[in-house]
Amino acid sequence: MKKIITLGLFLLTWGVLSAQEKFIVPGEIKSQCYPGHTEITWNNKQGFTYEIYRLVGKELSFIKQGETLRDYFLDFYDNKIPQETKIIYRIIPKGMNVKSNDASKFETIINRKSYKDDDLLDMAQRYTTRYFFDFAEPATGMARERSNDVNGDIVTTGGTGFGIMALIAGIERNYFPKEKGLDIINKIINFLNSVERFHGAWAHWYNADTRKAFSFSQFDDGGDLVETALLMQGLLTAREYFKNGDENERVLSDKITHLWETVEWNWYTQGTDSLYWHWSKNYGWKMNHRIKGFDETLITYVLAASSPTFPIDRKVYESCFKNSPYYYNGKSYFGIKLDLGMDYGGPLFFTHYSFLGLNPNGLKDSYTDYFERNKAHVLIHRAYAINNPKKHTGYGANLWGFTSSDDPIVGYSSHHPDTNDDNGTVSPTAAISSIVYTPNESMDVLKYLYFEKGKQLFDKYGFYDAYNPSMVVGQQVVKSYLAIDQGPIAVMIENYRSGLIWKLFMGNKEIEKGLNELGFIK
Repeated sequence: MKKIITLGLFLLTWGVLSAQEKFIVPGEIKSQCYPGHTEITWNNKQGFTYEIYRLVGKELSFIKQGETLRDYFLDFYDNKIPQETKIIYRIIPKGMNVKSNDASKFETIINRKSYKDDDLLDMAQRYTTRYFFDFAEPATGMARERSNDVNGDIVTTGGTGFGIMALIAGIERNYFPKEKGLDIINKIINFLNSVERFHGAWAHWYNADTRKAFSFSQFDDGGDLVETALLMQGLLTAREYFKNGDENERVLSDKITHLWETVEWNWYTQGTDSLYWHWSKNYGWKMNHRIKGFDETLITYVLAASSPTFPIDRKVYESCFKNSPYYYNGKSYFGIKLDLGMDYGGPLFFTHYSFLGLNPNGLKDSYTDYFERNKAHVLIHRAYAINNPKKHTGYGANLWGFTSSDDPIVGYSSHHPDTNDDNGTVSPTAAISSIVYTPNESMDVLKYLYFEKGKQLFDKYGFYDAYNPSMVVGQQVVKSYLAIDQGPIAVMIENYRSGLIWKLFMGNKEIEKGLNELGFIK
């Protein structure tokens, strides 16, 4: 058999070529074994359709697992496949007989290894971090708002803050070379320093192509102080991480200091005892949205009080954030007392966003212990799913957790217990990102979603955004990824495994000042 080289790929032929005999060998085949699946990748720039076959252990024949025109395939194992089992794969051009003598040209062999829970966590963190590494907007490094955006390359500021933290953990975990992670973060810093700001605050979204603010809603086309805080949480984490590095890293750290010191937090009070979410040069304060709690916005007050250049006074925190019907609670749900927050606690991102960098362990004030408050919030969600008052399909100890996410019925929506928004949709980010509060209970959900539903729910960037098992099979899963949902998964898994992101963010000297100003006890 002779080989003819065509465009760097091998074209195999037997003498005279016929339509049935011509085929392209997939190049650069690689395989990686994970706790419940194998990922196979190859060079498929032409988008050819390949079929994937699997032979397990001492089985006598290859079984087709699927086909794809992408350059990767995730093969999820049947639970009957034991650990420490040899598995052989063949990647076959569609239409070719798997029994062909030339099938061996496409073989990749792996062993299904034994695993521990940390291996499963590492896998989930690794895949989710890809969203901010592989899928970063290439020119700016910023996190794309979502994987299925119809508006073009819209990048998100808050989600980028989450992504920066995920990238730092990825560098530490050797998911990619440090210099590549540093390059993405450098692009982000340069972009943030070049775009229009609004008294130091960034817009919620920007168009990566035009580098102009992209309207979140009709009157929300300017500064977004909460998104700025979520972004700054990530930036200050990066500043602490790189401050003692080489010259390039120290320069990056200094650039972050400049960005940090030029956010005019106190300007967003309008000279009153309230802090306002939005300002637009076109519509002014028309949104008139006071930042009141308890919700995801706590980090905004912490950073505003910590600012070395434009700080707010404690009276703003007391008069605005705490002066809300949704701040103090004190009631019990399913026997679990909730100190702060709306009934049942609201969506779980309230316990995630502010606490990606802000360490809740040992954080207290006169109202609550924040770790215990957040843990209670998570356990209430779990208890609600087990109780399942609306009799939704699938709810239980292995499937719980409600937050704002995509929704197969109504599109993007907030989900939380005992409301009309509870329509049977569960968001994987909700329980998995809660692992710092409920490690065993969250691990139960992760294992169920991965081992039992992975073929439906898990792909290139980890778990898809939403799952509603009450829908027909083809409509149960929203196959999208959102930066603000992916980020908490990667960051909170790292905080659970090492506490790295908490250590870095809390290591910024200004944060202690801000917490003291607001009356926190640490």
